[in-house]
Amino acid sequence: MNSADVYPIGIVRSPYQNRGDAPRQGRFTPDTEMDIEIFEEYQDGISDFGGISHLFVLLWFDRSSRTSLSARPSWAKGIQPVFTTRSPDRPNPIGLDIGKIISVTGRTIRVAGLDALDGTPVLDIKPYAPSIDAIPDAAEPFRPHE
Repeated sequence: MNSADVYPIGIVRSPYQNRGDAPRQGRFTPDTEMDIEIFEEYQDGISDFGGISHLFVLLWFDRSSRTSLSARPSWAKGIQPVFTTRSPDRPNPIGLDIGKIISVTGRTIRVAGLDALDGTPVLDIKPYAPSIDAIPDAAEPFRPHE
């Protein structure tokens, strides 16, 4: 089996302490702000993000189960294969959030819209670009069909 070395670039400082505190999706609580603290050795990789309003934030959900291959999402009538869900419990508990940039001060990026727990490792951040990343006609089961 091949391996992949991944090193956190920072950590989230969040009001959510336990899994039950966080929303199912960060976008459900757009007014909840938290900080992404970038580690000192990666500080040259950030700036004031001029012209960028939102970031993809890749997280390591370190308190999730890595043995789950199924989940019971709220939108489904029963248990689903984990790779068809957004459950944090999965073989590699990588979270993908979109955070709205509130401010940048030194190595701290203040964002809104994440569902991360306090102390969650940050694997990477990338700018969200709606002209590239939004696919308006994509099919998805997470909301009722019209």
